[in-house]
Amino acid sequence: MQTISLKMEDSLLKDIDKNLAKNRYSTRTEFIRGAIRSQLTQLEKDEAIRKLAAMKGSLKGKAKSGLSEEEVGEIVAKRFAKKFNVNLD
Repeated sequence: MQTISLKMEDSLLKDIDKNLAKNRYSTRTEFIRGAIRSQLTQLEKDEAIRKLAAMKGSLKGKAKSGLSEEEVGEIVAKRFAKKFNVNLD
């Protein structure tokens, strides 16, 4: 594991400190690691959504299994949702 240092405004540190115990973090470092993990996951989800948007319409004529385009799209959306723990309901 590598060490990094960063500077933060006092108000941001106060906000972190307020949320430590409330959210069961024992240290600022643990909180910051969690925030970074959460952001990385969100970026992956955003990228998946961009890829899905780019694929929109690319399934035309490819539903060889007898499924409609809409059904194929739903299957793809459900797979992405499952992979990124997104609730579609």
